[in-house]
Amino acid sequence: MVNFKKAQDIINHEISVIEFIREPKELYDPVNYVLSIGGKRIRPALVIMACSLFSEQITHAVKPALALEIFHNFTLLHDDMMDNSVLRRNKPTVHEKWNRNIAILSGDVMSIIAYKYLSDCPSGMLPSILELFTETALQVCEGQQYDLNFETRNDISVNDYLKMIELKTAVLIAASLKMGAILGGASLADADLLYEFGKNLGIVFQLGDDMLDVYGSTDKFGKKIGMDIIANKKTFLILKAIEVADNETRNQLTELMSSNDFDPEEKISRVMNIFNQLGIKEITQEKSGEYYDHALKTLDMVSVDHESKSTLKEFAKMLIEREH
Repeated sequence: MVNFKKAQDIINHEISVIEFIREPKELYDPVNYVLSIGGKRIRPALVIMACSLFSEQITHAVKPALALEIFHNFTLLHDDMMDNSVLRRNKPTVHEKWNRNIAILSGDVMSIIAYKYLSDCPSGMLPSILELFTETALQVCEGQQYDLNFETRNDISVNDYLKMIELKTAVLIAASLKMGAILGGASLADADLLYEFGKNLGIVFQLGDDMLDVYGSTDKFGKKIGMDIIANKKTFLILKAIEVADNETRNQLTELMSSNDFDPEEKISRVMNIFNQLGIKEITQEKSGEYYDHALKTLDMVSVDHESKSTLKEFAKMLIEREH
Protein backbone atom coordinates (compact mmCIF):
# COMPACT_ATOMS: atom_id res chain seq x y z
CA MET A 1 0.00 0.00 0.00
CA VAL A 2 1.15 3.56 -0.78
CA ASN A 3 2.08 5.39 2.42
CA PHE A 4 1.06 8.95 3.26
CA LYS A 5 4.39 10.55 2.30
CA LYS A 6 4.41 8.84 -1.09
CA ALA A 7 0.80 9.83 -1.72
CA GLN A 8 1.63 13.44 -0.73
CA ASP A 9 4.56 13.43 -3.15
CA ILE A 10 2.34 12.23 -5.99
CA ILE A 11 -0.22 14.94 -5.32
CA ASN A 12 2.35 17.70 -4.81
CA HIS A 13 4.00 16.81 -8.11
CA GLU A 14 0.69 16.89 -9.95
CA ILE A 15 -0.24 20.24 -8.39
CA SER A 16 3.18 21.69 -9.22
CA VAL A 17 2.48 21.33 -12.95
CA ILE A 18 -1.05 22.76 -12.79
CA GLU A 19 -1.30 26.28 -14.11
CA PHE A 20 -4.52 27.87 -15.25
CA ILE A 21 -3.62 30.37 -17.98
CA ARG A 22 -7.10 31.26 -19.14
CA GLU A 23 -8.36 34.82 -19.18
CA PRO A 24 -9.15 36.98 -17.32
CA LYS A 25 -6.03 36.67 -15.20
CA GLU A 26 -7.76 38.23 -12.19
CA LEU A 27 -10.04 35.20 -12.08
CA TYR A 28 -7.41 32.47 -12.43
CA ASP A 29 -4.33 33.97 -10.75
CA PRO A 30 -5.89 33.50 -7.28
CA VAL A 31 -6.59 29.84 -8.13
CA ASN A 32 -2.95 29.29 -9.07
CA TYR A 33 -1.90 31.16 -5.93
CA VAL A 34 -4.06 29.11 -3.57
CA LEU A 35 -2.82 25.81 -5.00
CA SER A 36 0.82 26.97 -4.93
CA ILE A 37 1.08 27.97 -1.26
CA GLY A 38 1.16 24.43 0.01
CA GLY A 39 -0.96 22.48 2.41
CA LYS A 40 -0.97 19.04 3.95
CA ARG A 41 -2.76 17.48 0.94
CA ILE A 42 -4.48 15.12 3.38
CA ARG A 43 -7.64 14.53 1.40
CA PRO A 44 -6.12 13.72 -2.00
CA ALA A 45 -3.41 11.63 -0.33
CA LEU A 46 -6.12 9.57 1.36
CA VAL A 47 -7.76 8.92 -2.01
CA ILE A 48 -4.48 7.49 -3.30
CA MET A 49 -3.84 5.51 -0.12
CA ALA A 50 -7.33 3.99 -0.06
CA CYS A 51 -7.18 3.09 -3.73
CA SER A 52 -3.81 1.37 -3.23
CA LEU A 53 -5.29 -0.65 -0.39
CA PHE A 54 -7.34 -2.59 -2.94
CA SER A 55 -5.41 -2.19 -6.21
CA GLU A 56 -1.88 -1.69 -7.46
CA GLN A 57 -3.23 0.57 -10.19
CA ILE A 58 -3.61 4.08 -8.76
CA THR A 59 -3.10 6.31 -11.82
CA HIS A 60 -6.83 6.62 -12.46
CA ALA A 61 -7.33 7.90 -8.90
CA VAL A 62 -5.05 10.93 -9.29
CA LYS A 63 -7.45 13.30 -11.08
CA PRO A 64 -10.38 12.59 -8.70
CA ALA A 65 -7.94 13.09 -5.81
CA LEU A 66 -6.95 16.47 -7.23
CA ALA A 67 -10.65 17.32 -7.54
CA LEU A 68 -11.05 16.89 -3.78
CA GLU A 69 -8.01 19.06 -3.08
CA ILE A 70 -9.27 21.82 -5.37
CA PHE A 71 -12.71 21.65 -3.80
CA HIS A 72 -11.21 21.72 -0.30
CA ASN A 73 -9.18 24.80 -1.14
CA PHE A 74 -12.27 26.47 -2.56
CA THR A 75 -14.02 25.99 0.79
CA LEU A 76 -11.02 27.44 2.63
CA LEU A 77 -10.98 30.47 0.36
CA HIS A 78 -14.61 31.25 1.21
CA ASP A 79 -14.15 30.28 4.89
CA ASP A 80 -11.35 32.83 5.18
CA MET A 81 -13.66 35.58 3.99
CA MET A 82 -16.42 34.58 6.39
CA ASP A 83 -13.93 34.47 9.27
CA ASN A 84 -12.10 37.64 8.17
CA SER A 85 -8.84 35.68 8.30
CA VAL A 86 -5.75 37.49 7.02
CA LEU A 87 -3.41 34.48 6.87
CA ARG A 88 -3.65 31.02 5.40
CA ARG A 89 -0.54 28.83 5.55
CA ASN A 90 1.44 31.89 6.63
CA LYS A 91 0.48 33.70 3.41
CA PRO A 92 -2.06 36.46 2.82
CA THR A 93 -5.54 35.10 2.16
CA VAL A 94 -7.00 35.70 -1.31
CA HIS A 95 -9.40 38.43 -0.20
CA GLU A 96 -6.48 40.22 1.47
CA LYS A 97 -4.13 39.87 -1.51
CA TRP A 98 -6.79 40.78 -4.08
CA ASN A 99 -10.28 41.66 -2.82
CA ARG A 100 -13.46 39.96 -1.63
CA ASN A 101 -15.25 40.00 -4.99
CA ILE A 102 -12.34 38.32 -6.72
CA ALA A 103 -12.11 35.80 -3.90
CA ILE A 104 -15.79 34.90 -4.26
CA LEU A 105 -15.59 34.43 -8.01
CA SER A 106 -12.26 32.58 -7.97
CA GLY A 107 -13.69 30.24 -5.35
CA ASP A 108 -16.69 29.59 -7.59
CA VAL A 109 -14.33 28.72 -10.45
CA MET A 110 -12.44 26.28 -8.22
CA SER A 111 -15.65 24.43 -7.38
CA ILE A 112 -16.37 24.07 -11.12
CA ILE A 113 -12.81 22.97 -11.91
CA ALA A 114 -13.16 20.31 -9.23
CA TYR A 115 -16.01 18.69 -11.16
CA LYS A 116 -13.92 18.77 -14.34
CA TYR A 117 -11.11 16.85 -12.63
CA LEU A 118 -13.55 14.51 -10.94
CA SER A 119 -15.02 13.42 -14.25
CA ASP A 120 -11.62 12.12 -15.38
CA CYS A 121 -12.06 8.63 -13.93
CA PRO A 122 -13.19 5.26 -15.34
CA SER A 123 -16.65 5.75 -16.84
CA GLY A 124 -18.15 2.80 -14.99
CA MET A 125 -17.19 4.35 -11.66
CA LEU A 126 -18.24 7.89 -12.48
CA PRO A 127 -21.88 7.68 -11.29
CA SER A 128 -20.83 6.45 -7.83
CA ILE A 129 -18.00 8.99 -7.63
CA LEU A 130 -20.26 11.88 -8.66
CA GLU A 131 -22.98 10.87 -6.21
CA LEU A 132 -20.47 10.66 -3.35
CA PHE A 133 -18.80 13.94 -4.21
CA THR A 134 -22.03 15.89 -4.73
CA GLU A 135 -23.59 14.69 -1.47
CA THR A 136 -20.36 15.49 0.37
CA ALA A 137 -20.18 18.97 -1.15
CA LEU A 138 -23.74 19.65 0.01
CA GLN A 139 -22.92 18.43 3.52
CA VAL A 140 -19.83 20.64 3.72
CA CYS A 141 -21.96 23.68 2.84
CA GLU A 142 -24.58 22.61 5.38
CA GLY A 143 -21.88 22.36 8.02
CA GLN A 144 -20.60 25.83 7.16
CA GLN A 145 -24.10 27.26 7.46
CA TYR A 146 -24.55 25.64 10.87
CA ASP A 147 -21.23 27.19 11.88
CA LEU A 148 -22.52 30.61 10.83
CA ASN A 149 -25.84 30.02 12.60
CA PHE A 150 -24.02 29.17 15.81
CA GLU A 151 -22.44 32.63 15.89
CA THR A 152 -25.78 34.22 16.79
CA ARG A 153 -27.17 31.46 19.02
CA ASN A 154 -26.49 30.97 22.71
CA ASP A 155 -28.07 27.53 23.07
CA ILE A 156 -25.40 25.48 21.28
CA SER A 157 -24.44 22.21 22.95
CA VAL A 158 -21.25 20.20 22.59
CA ASN A 159 -23.24 17.62 20.60
CA ASP A 160 -24.50 20.34 18.25
CA TYR A 161 -20.90 21.34 17.66
CA LEU A 162 -19.73 17.79 17.02
CA LYS A 163 -22.48 17.33 14.44
CA MET A 164 -21.49 20.59 12.76
CA ILE A 165 -17.81 19.62 12.43
CA GLU A 166 -18.83 16.19 11.17
CA LEU A 167 -20.49 17.96 8.24
CA LYS A 168 -18.07 20.84 7.75
CA THR A 169 -14.81 18.90 8.11
CA ALA A 170 -15.12 15.18 8.71
CA VAL A 171 -17.30 14.11 5.78
CA LEU A 172 -14.76 15.35 3.23
CA ILE A 173 -12.03 13.24 4.82
CA ALA A 174 -14.46 10.32 4.97
CA ALA A 175 -15.41 10.79 1.31
CA SER A 176 -11.74 10.87 0.31
CA LEU A 177 -11.22 7.40 1.71
CA LYS A 178 -14.46 6.02 0.30
CA MET A 179 -13.69 7.52 -3.12
CA GLY A 180 -10.28 5.89 -3.14
CA ALA A 181 -11.82 2.58 -2.10
CA ILE A 182 -14.36 2.75 -4.94
CA LEU A 183 -11.62 3.57 -7.44
CA GLY A 184 -9.61 0.63 -6.11
CA GLY A 185 -12.50 -1.79 -6.67
CA ALA A 186 -13.41 -2.32 -3.01
CA SER A 187 -16.70 -3.86 -1.94
CA LEU A 188 -19.43 -1.50 -0.80
CA ALA A 189 -19.04 -2.80 2.75
CA ASP A 190 -15.32 -2.01 2.83
CA ALA A 191 -15.86 1.39 1.19
CA ASP A 192 -18.44 2.23 3.87
CA LEU A 193 -16.12 1.09 6.66
CA LEU A 194 -13.38 3.34 5.34
CA TYR A 195 -15.90 6.18 5.22
CA GLU A 196 -16.68 5.62 8.90
CA PHE A 197 -12.96 5.44 9.69
CA GLY A 198 -12.41 8.74 7.90
CA LYS A 199 -15.38 10.45 9.51
CA ASN A 200 -14.02 9.73 12.98
CA LEU A 201 -10.54 10.82 11.94
CA GLY A 202 -12.02 14.02 10.57
CA ILE A 203 -13.46 14.86 13.96
CA VAL A 204 -10.07 14.08 15.54
CA PHE A 205 -8.52 16.46 13.01
CA GLN A 206 -10.94 19.31 13.77
CA LEU A 207 -10.63 18.92 17.53
CA GLY A 208 -6.89 19.13 16.98
CA ASP A 209 -7.34 22.35 15.02
CA ASP A 210 -9.49 23.76 17.84
CA MET A 211 -6.64 23.11 20.26
CA LEU A 212 -3.99 24.44 17.89
CA ASP A 213 -5.87 27.73 17.65
CA VAL A 214 -5.31 28.15 21.39
CA TYR A 215 -2.18 26.15 22.18
CA GLY A 216 -0.31 26.10 18.87
CA SER A 217 2.10 28.55 17.28
CA THR A 218 1.58 30.71 14.21
CA ASP A 219 4.67 29.23 12.51
CA LYS A 220 3.37 25.66 12.78
CA PHE A 221 -0.36 26.34 12.51
CA GLY A 222 -0.12 28.77 9.59
CA LYS A 223 -2.68 31.14 11.13
CA LYS A 224 -2.67 33.63 13.97
CA ILE A 225 -3.24 32.01 17.35
CA GLY A 226 -6.44 32.83 19.24
CA MET A 227 -8.45 33.87 16.19
CA ASP A 228 -11.38 31.64 17.21
CA ILE A 229 -11.48 33.39 20.59
CA ILE A 230 -11.27 36.86 19.06
CA ALA A 231 -14.06 35.95 16.60
CA ASN A 232 -16.25 34.54 19.40
CA LYS A 233 -16.31 31.15 17.68
CA LYS A 234 -18.12 28.43 19.60
CA THR A 235 -15.48 25.71 19.43
CA PHE A 236 -15.45 22.47 21.39
CA LEU A 237 -13.16 24.10 23.96
CA ILE A 238 -15.49 27.03 24.55
CA LEU A 239 -18.64 24.92 24.72
CA LYS A 240 -17.09 22.34 27.01
CA ALA A 241 -15.79 25.09 29.30
CA ILE A 242 -19.27 26.61 29.52
CA GLU A 243 -20.67 23.15 30.26
CA VAL A 244 -18.31 22.27 33.13
CA ALA A 245 -17.68 25.71 34.69
CA ASP A 246 -19.33 26.97 37.87
CA ASN A 247 -21.80 29.83 37.53
CA GLU A 248 -19.27 32.60 38.19
CA THR A 249 -16.73 31.28 35.69
CA ARG A 250 -19.47 30.53 33.17
CA ASN A 251 -20.68 34.11 33.38
CA GLN A 252 -17.15 35.44 32.90
CA LEU A 253 -16.62 33.25 29.87
CA THR A 254 -20.00 34.12 28.38
CA GLU A 255 -19.24 37.82 28.78
CA LEU A 256 -15.85 37.44 27.14
CA MET A 257 -17.24 35.44 24.21
CA SER A 258 -20.22 37.70 23.53
CA SER A 259 -18.39 41.00 23.17
CA ASN A 260 -15.87 42.63 20.83
CA ASP A 261 -15.02 45.37 23.31
CA PHE A 262 -12.10 43.61 24.98
CA ASP A 263 -8.50 44.12 23.91
CA PRO A 264 -7.77 41.04 21.72
CA GLU A 265 -4.65 39.95 23.59
CA GLU A 266 -6.33 40.42 26.96
CA LYS A 267 -9.33 38.44 25.76
CA ILE A 268 -7.19 35.54 24.56
CA SER A 269 -5.24 35.52 27.82
CA ARG A 270 -8.33 35.54 30.02
CA VAL A 271 -10.08 32.79 28.07
CA MET A 272 -6.94 30.66 28.10
CA ASN A 273 -6.66 31.09 31.87
CA ILE A 274 -10.20 29.76 32.23
CA PHE A 275 -9.37 26.82 29.96
CA ASN A 276 -6.31 26.01 32.05
CA GLN A 277 -8.25 26.21 35.31
CA LEU A 278 -10.90 23.81 33.99
CA GLY A 279 -8.48 21.38 32.31
CA ILE A 280 -10.15 21.94 28.93
CA LYS A 281 -7.10 20.92 26.92
CA GLU A 282 -7.02 17.54 28.62
CA ILE A 283 -10.79 17.08 28.24
CA THR A 284 -10.52 17.84 24.52
CA GLN A 285 -7.64 15.41 24.11
CA GLU A 286 -9.70 12.73 25.86
CA LYS A 287 -12.68 13.30 23.54
CA SER A 288 -10.36 13.23 20.54
CA GLY A 289 -8.97 9.92 21.80
CA GLU A 290 -12.47 8.42 21.89
CA TYR A 291 -13.00 9.19 18.20
CA TYR A 292 -9.50 7.94 17.40
CA ASP A 293 -10.17 4.60 19.11
CA HIS A 294 -13.46 4.20 17.25
CA ALA A 295 -11.72 4.98 13.96
CA LEU A 296 -9.16 2.23 14.54
CA LYS A 297 -11.83 -0.30 15.49
CA THR A 298 -13.64 0.45 12.24
CA LEU A 299 -10.44 0.15 10.21
CA ASP A 300 -9.79 -3.25 11.76
CA MET A 301 -13.07 -4.47 10.20
CA VAL A 302 -11.96 -3.70 6.64
CA SER A 303 -11.36 -7.00 4.86
CA VAL A 304 -7.71 -6.62 3.91
CA ASP A 305 -4.70 -7.88 5.83
CA HIS A 306 -3.45 -5.96 8.86
CA GLU A 307 -0.08 -5.19 7.31
CA SER A 308 -1.73 -3.42 4.37
CA LYS A 309 -3.75 -1.26 6.76
CA SER A 310 -0.69 -0.26 8.79
CA THR A 311 -0.06 2.87 6.72
CA LEU A 312 -3.54 4.16 7.49
CA LYS A 313 -2.97 3.43 11.18
CA GLU A 314 0.29 5.38 11.02
CA PHE A 315 -1.59 8.28 9.42
CA ALA A 316 -4.22 8.18 12.17
CA LYS A 317 -1.50 8.20 14.80
CA MET A 318 0.12 11.21 13.15
CA LEU A 319 -3.17 13.12 13.35
CA ILE A 320 -3.73 12.55 17.03
CA GLU A 321 -0.09 13.27 17.90
CA ARG A 322 0.03 16.63 16.15
CA GLU A 323 1.78 19.25 18.29
CA HIS A 324 -0.60 21.33 20.33
